Amino acid sequence: MLRNVIICINAIVFCPSYRQIYWMKEKIDLDGKLLIAMPGIGDQNFDKSVIYMCSHSEEGAMGLVINKPSTDLKLSDLFKQLSITPESILLTETVHIGGPVEHGRGFILHSCDYVAKDSSINVTDKISMTASLEILEDISKGKGPNDYLLSLGYSGWGPGQLEAEIQSNGWLICDTPDNFLFTTNDDEKWDIALKAIGIESGMLSTTGGTA
Repeated sequence: MLRNVIICINAIVFCPSYRQIYWMKEKIDLDGKLLIAMPGIGDQNFDKSVIYMCSHSEEGAMGLVINKPSTDLKLSDLFKQLSITPESILLTETVHIGGPVEHGRGFILHSCDYVAKDSSINVTDKISMTASLEILEDISKGKGPNDYLLSLGYSGWGPGQLEAEIQSNGWLICDTPDNFLFTTNDDEKWDIALKAIGIESGMLSTTGGTA
């Protein structure tokens, strides 16, 4: 089970409440937060990516890219591969590329109205994550969650790796705006996430500094 573990980092963070940059040296819980890729992050997998953080501890971190839809796979295609026949209209056909790790594994972020026994994990009091065939079968029958976002693969970091990337200004941290995950267009998420912390994308340099 994923653990809500609070860690200590020393990094430049953009504060959504005050819309200013400040030095932060305190405990931060990143579960349920957004990571916003800075220009010049140096990894094409994460160019203009927005990542929803699912787990963060001293053992590492795990999150899902939520704004990179697959261009060659739809949910109906995935159902065919899994021999699932949809019995109701699908809320969305989009399958996202959650990150460069284990593209063959599926992860679904969804509203907390749905619970799959032994496989649903609450990330926050509003968002859960489930990785099971059961939720796909329930979605196909119209018995799934009210809102969901399907990803193949995930983004993972080893101990201290994400903290180092944040400290070197590879990522900005943002609270997840209400209704952001499931209603915002993928091609608008990066800009809207930046605006949520008072930043216009044109203000950002293509080269990162060191905190």
